Amino acid sequence: MKTIDINSKIVEAILIASDEALTQAKLNKCLDEGHELDLDNTIEYLNNFYEKNDRSFFIMKVAGGYVLATHKDYEKYIRKFINRSGRIRLSYAALETLAIISYKQPITHPEIEKIRGVNSGGVISTLMERNLVTVKGRADSPGRPLLYATTEDFLKYFGLNSSSDLPRLKELDEIIHGKNNKSQKSPEPNPIREEKENNDQ
Repeated sequence: MKTIDINSKIVEAILIASDEALTQAKLNKCLDEGHELDLDNTIEYLNNFYEKNDRSFFIMKVAGGYVLATHKDYEKYIRKFINRSGRIRLSYAALETLAIISYKQPITHPEIEKIRGVNSGGVISTLMERNLVTVKGRADSPGRPLLYATTEDFLKYFGLNSSSDLPRLKELDEIIHGKNNKSQKSPEPNPIREEKENNDQ
């Protein structure tokens, strides 16, 4: 058996068993002494194999590493399965707060509430319990409030490799308002955009 075939089976097995993104550093700790394995090349080899054989999944780069992911063609089946399995979904308030943190991080609790206009303590606690948000230190402002930022699990949850992969606010605004115009509904308030406009005035 070729070395690349052996390496690909090792990487594939780890990806199937792992619940976190696989990086070169994590992989190296699993290998025997003297066993060299280039993760990027092996992932490329596997993805070419999956594409050639028309598999329903592929390997995606997220959170600085790699995870197995399914193609969008099968999203509706997966959503039905997840909903029936009782997976807890994020509320609108949680998504709104998470969006503010992801674009403004690191950000304090008072700053989040200033943008949202409502108490956000409970929502932040929920996001921290689900490990989507974490404390990244304290601000230099009076009272030294905690600073919040997103986690690696946040990147995995939304299929992002890094926070720089987030859509720009202008793009996000166009997507949201474009959908609302098509459905002839009033646009949902965009707290990040509104706060930016107020600062610009």
